[in-house]
Parts: sequence; C-alpha cells; structure tokens
Amino acid sequence: MVIKIDDVSIQKELGFSSRSPKWSFAKKFKAEEGTTEVLSVNFQMGRTGSLTPVATLKPVKLGGVTISNATLHNMDEVERVGLFKGAKVILRRAGDVIPQILKVVNPRLESRQKIIERPRVCPSCRAPIKVSMDNVVMRCEAPANDCSAKLKEMLKHFSSRLAFNLEGLGEKIIELLIASGLVSEPADFFNLTKSALEDLPGFGEKSAQNLLNEIEKKRKVDFHTFIYALGIREVGEATSKSLAKRFCDLENLRNANLEQLNAVDDVGPIVADQIHSYFADSILKPNSLYETFTAVMKFVFLKVLVQKILVYFFKQK
Repeated sequence: MVIKIDDVSIQKELGFSSRSPKWSFAKKFKAEEGTTEVLSVNFQMGRTGSLTPVATLKPVKLGGVTISNATLHNMDEVERVGLFKGAKVILRRAGDVIPQILKVVNPRLESRQKIIERPRVCPSCRAPIKVSMDNVVMRCEAPANDCSAKLKEMLKHFSSRLAFNLEGLGEKIIELLIASGLVSEPADFFNLTKSALEDLPGFGEKSAQNLLNEIEKKRKVDFHTFIYALGIREVGEATSKSLAKRFCDLENLRNANLEQLNAVDDVGPIVADQIHSYFADSILKPNSLYETFTAVMKFVFLKVLVQKILVYFFKQK
C-alpha cells in the first residue's frame, strides 16, 4: 500500500531524497512465516572481500515462493539466533522479499557439536581472514588477482546495471572468462577479441560479436558511473555522483587528500579514508584499470577527432 500527499505544492516543498520522493512511502502487510530446517551454512564472498554467512535451508514455500537460502548478515546474527546445523527455524520474507531467520525453535545441549564457527581462512584462496575492530565484518584481504571469488564479485559489480551495465555478461560468462585467463581485472573486458571468445565453450561467432558490440558501446560512461563501477568500499551511487561533481575527472579524485574528500557532500571521515586508501593502493599501478580507462578515453577522443577531420575533408570536396 502506497501513502502519499496529494497536494502538489507540499510535494514540491518536501522534495526528494537521493532515491525516492519524501512525500510518498509504502507500507506492507505483516510477512508470512514458516518453519524449516538449516541444512548447512556457507560463507558468500562480496565485491570488497567481505564474507557473509548464508544458510542453506530445506526448501519451504512462503508467499508463493520456494525459499532454499537465507542470508545471515554476520556472525553476530548467527550467535544471536543461536543457529546450528540441523536447527529448526522460523522463517519469514522481510518486506515480502528477503528471507530472514527469526529464531531457532529446537535449541538443545547437543547442538553445540554442530555450532557454526567463524572461518579462519578464505574459502576460495585460503588467505587469512581479517576481522573488523567491532568483531562483525570478516574480510579476505588477498588481492583480487589471488582470490577468484573476490575477482568474480568485483567483475560482477563492474558490469552491473548501475555500473557499466554490460548486458549479456552474466555470472557464468564471468566465471568462464576468469577460468580461461582472459580476464583478471575489469580493464581486460575492453581487450577481449572475437577469436578468443569463439574458443570458449558456448560461444559462437554471433554471440562473441554481440558481447564485443555491447562492450564497445560502454567504452564511454559518465564519470560518476565509472567511480561507482570501481567498487570502492562504502561508496555507493549517491556518493559517486557527489565525488564526480566535486572533482570532475579521475586525476583530481585520485590526487585528492583527506581534507578535500571530507569536504564533499555524503563523505565523512570513514568514507574519505576508504577512498584515499583505494587510490593509494598498489592495485592502481601501470597496466591497471586506471591506465586502461585513460587509454580508452584517449581512444574515444581520437575516434571523434578522426571523424571530425573526415567530415571536414569531405565538406571541402
């Protein structure tokens, strides 16, 4: 159910947030609940290397949807609920969308033998796990090139709808590109060739050309889109727009100090530190995304320049 103010003058006065109008909001009815069993708990990698516990459930229907997985957010949530393998749990779809485990209905002493433990190493690359100061976030600190799961999530983010929006470049194709050694960083998307793609399972001449056409169309994007696509920790869509408006180009942003970053709307000390650390990191050295992006922009500039020269030449004829 959507509730909104129907006076246009008041709507204009209230305005909009970065995502929605302030004069309108939605209310949902109480979520349907059900009971199921936790079969196992695995740890899912995020684009920044964070590890999130995800429960694999005995399939259960809620609101017409079959649910077999539920995100547990962090280990504090696991411990708060008292979760263990084999636990009978009450489940609901938060907001009628996201599966959420509410509580365990069969806690018992022997459950301690099946307790969910924090991983000490990354499930993908076996690098040590670093835990945040508040003991909540677990993170694989290995470089993306050394952790295939981290690399996959980074590439998925880069090609996602709010980033470069590379249609047709789904998770399975990204996994295939990584396994074949064709892609080890986002910049490699722009160096793919038709012959290399045609050698991959499932690709033919037409599908290879379609993917290359899609990549070619996205060689030039808005600056705020590029910032968002980098996947800097704590930097979302709104902050990317603020950074783009303040610094105008990548060189200015890359060289910005903490004081300059803190002066930007939507940027506080923590976010400023994440941005500054990202650009100070060794990942942005030669043959990196930064240099490739610069090369791509030069390619676009030269292409436009040549087109203008040709137009001028033919007009003279």
